[in-house]
Amino acid sequence: MTKDSHDNSMTAPRKSRRIVIVQFPEGASQKNGMVSMKKILSKKMALEIIKNFPRAKVLVVGDIMVDHFIWGKVVRISPEAPVPVVEIQSDSLLLGGCSNVLNNIFSLGGKVYGAGVIGDDDMGKRLLLEFRNRQINTDGIVVEANRPTTLKTRIVAHGQQVVRFDQESREPIRPSSVEKITKYIKKLRNDLGAVVISDYNKGVVTRQLLDSIRRVTSGKGISVCVDPKQNDFSLYKDFDIITPNHHEAGRAAGMDIIDGNDIAKIGKTLLKKFNFKALLITRGEEGMSLFESNDNTMHTAFPAEAREVFDVTGAGDTVIGVLALCVASGATFKEAAALANIAAGIVVGKVGTATISLDELKGVL
Repeated sequence: MTKDSHDNSMTAPRKSRRIVIVQFPEGASQKNGMVSMKKILSKKMALEIIKNFPRAKVLVVGDIMVDHFIWGKVVRISPEAPVPVVEIQSDSLLLGGCSNVLNNIFSLGGKVYGAGVIGDDDMGKRLLLEFRNRQINTDGIVVEANRPTTLKTRIVAHGQQVVRFDQESREPIRPSSVEKITKYIKKLRNDLGAVVISDYNKGVVTRQLLDSIRRVTSGKGISVCVDPKQNDFSLYKDFDIITPNHHEAGRAAGMDIIDGNDIAKIGKTLLKKFNFKALLITRGEEGMSLFESNDNTMHTAFPAEAREVFDVTGAGDTVIGVLALCVASGATFKEAAALANIAAGIVVGKVGTATISLDELKGVL
């Protein structure tokens, strides 16, 4: 299996379609703490941040998984049950979950490390080989016997997902695995600019592991960035920045989202309750909302307009990966969020779990 440095696939790559153009209206409101893109990040500053990517070091901790896509066409309805029969034309294995975050950082030239748990199975061995082919250190990846490597299989016909089936365990990882991951973080902590916690609620991101990460990174100047999945945000309390989608944020705050005013209330509530320095809520076609803690909570809106959206699979991985890489490269949260928003606009124009390249990112600045 040969690898292009910007390829997310574990098998022969499937050609993907683009282009997505992300627009930030010049007239974006500056009332109520909302600021336009041009006030935050100039092209010159964006390029300066990108220039620092090769020197930035980021550790990604979380649920390692593989995304398996089976591509085909529906030829008839089964005589056995009222379900479509899909004639398979091709398939592809892609790095998913925590692995996709890691690969997004790698594809942009950052120095990235991974930590998590895989099973003692063929898919786990294949993942380790993929990381080593990219010259990514695998010392933080723990192999647990009697636990499967997480595999999500999606059957797609005529551009539409027909069904998904998962092979996984959601049982918490063993205390010995937490200890091994913690020791790995201790070994790296003096060199790291950021840590990403990529939580897919598959058993790796436990309270025990999160407490260990707090203890190990405290006072080291490391920005800890969390992509949450669990509804109880007290698990993530006191970390630097968290990136829920609007559904996750609403559930965590116990509020329904009807309009933009609700987003503002949710942002302020979560910041105050869980002591985050910043909160970046991804809102799909509405863009993103960044909330930062200071005397008066600052709300910065990033409205995005994607001309073509093919697949949102893994877009959150791109957001957290680019955000953390930018912060590790010296960017403020606002600057990092602006670049993460641009990156997300590019990646949703690709089919399947995907990454972006430096040329693509620079091309839309």
